[in-house]
Amino acid sequence: MLRSLDWWTVAIYVALLVFGWISVCGASYSYGDTDIFSLGTRSGMQIVWIGTSLCLGFVLLMLDDRFYDMFAYILYGALLLLLFITIFNPHQIKGSRSWLVLGPLRLQPAEFAKFATALALAKVMSVYGFTIHRMRDFATALGVVMVPMLFIVLQRETGSALVYLSFFLMFYREGMPGSVLFTGVAMVIYFVVGIRYEETMLFDTPTSVGKFVVLLLVQIFTAGMVYVYCKARREAWSILGYGLGITLLALLFSEYVIPFDVVWVQVILTVALALWLLWNGLGSRLKNYYFILLFTLGSVAFFYSADYVLNNVMEPHQRVRINVLLGLDEDLAGAGYNVHQSEIAIGSGGLEGKGFLNGTQTKLKFVPEQDTDFIFCTVGEEEGFVGSSMVLLLFLALILRLIHLAERQPMRFGRVYGYSVVSIFLFHVFINVGMVLGLTPVIGIPLPFFSYGGSSLWGFTFLLFIFLRIDASREMSRR
Repeated sequence: MLRSLDWWTVAIYVALLVFGWISVCGASYSYGDTDIFSLGTRSGMQIVWIGTSLCLGFVLLMLDDRFYDMFAYILYGALLLLLFITIFNPHQIKGSRSWLVLGPLRLQPAEFAKFATALALAKVMSVYGFTIHRMRDFATALGVVMVPMLFIVLQRETGSALVYLSFFLMFYREGMPGSVLFTGVAMVIYFVVGIRYEETMLFDTPTSVGKFVVLLLVQIFTAGMVYVYCKARREAWSILGYGLGITLLALLFSEYVIPFDVVWVQVILTVALALWLLWNGLGSRLKNYYFILLFTLGSVAFFYSADYVLNNVMEPHQRVRINVLLGLDEDLAGAGYNVHQSEIAIGSGGLEGKGFLNGTQTKLKFVPEQDTDFIFCTVGEEEGFVGSSMVLLLFLALILRLIHLAERQPMRFGRVYGYSVVSIFLFHVFINVGMVLGLTPVIGIPLPFFSYGGSSLWGFTFLLFIFLRIDASREMSRR
């Protein structure tokens, strides 16, 4: 097994652990500390977590690879039970009930549920006859993802729950239609554009820029899907031409003749488009027309419900964070404080950084959660652009290497699990670094192998080393 082990991935893992410990040390160090290795400090405790993670990785490699296939459902069920119990946990930490407190030990089951969910998905999708194009099979796989996600939401840990959306990247690799992934991207665009520019008026008309652009995008996206999925190219161009032409005439009429809300014209056009899709679906009996109709109606319904959800369903702190991200509020002393201070810390690092333990923003504790969720700002301040780039390149090397390992798996179980691991790591790195730079919402998820804490480090070690063990047995699987 050790001869078949991918040592390049192990080397990247060790390098990330070393960089991570240096970052935790820099983030938690205070002027006057004399012993950074003391167990009374976070840097000292992180060494303990790193040591136990290495031992844990070795144990995972020593287990028979068939263990993970055989006990996938049992591990998944055990973690689901643990997640369910945690919902009723009386201990609240920063408003979340996601931690189990066992004396001096605190564990976050959501971190371990990721590898269990990935194993269960791999088991489900490797069953003979499974195809993601069959609705029943896809619904089963989706249920495996949604159940732990629901339990984590009930623990008031929305950030960790959103990580489970990364499994859709694996679904796409395994044959999920690209239209599903495109729909998700489109919903994000509708939300950002619609909410950000809802109060902005178009020229001198009483037309909201946000609503106008979103409904225009719905028509353009619908025409594109008719072109691609129904092969009705002439009809697609007609939809685009009539839609844009009538909208332009209505806009000119509102601008120069009688001011009125052009959005009503777009709503009528969208309804007419929906009726046309229904008519063509009935006439041609082509199911794609119904799916496009569902996309069109769902897009409009999502957009008009997004404002209600933002203002009436989301918690106040979540609403403020989104408004700050979209530029609707500034709030540098409140919801935008973390990101603002993080940007200052990263910017002050310059090209080469201030040096190890020489950061001022982090030493003076200006950045909250600087050794957990916002630890990347410590890298930017102390190591500068050069050090930050090296860290991101290491993560890129890890992700590319994992994709290579996933592609060479002879069995579907290994490939599905491998791409699940890739998706989780990619989501964590992208969202965590993005929120530190002010590019994504602050949802509170750790940076793999960098953020302080045992649950996070152990959880990522489980994910990685189970895959390394599965990959190491690939030659035996071929035989």
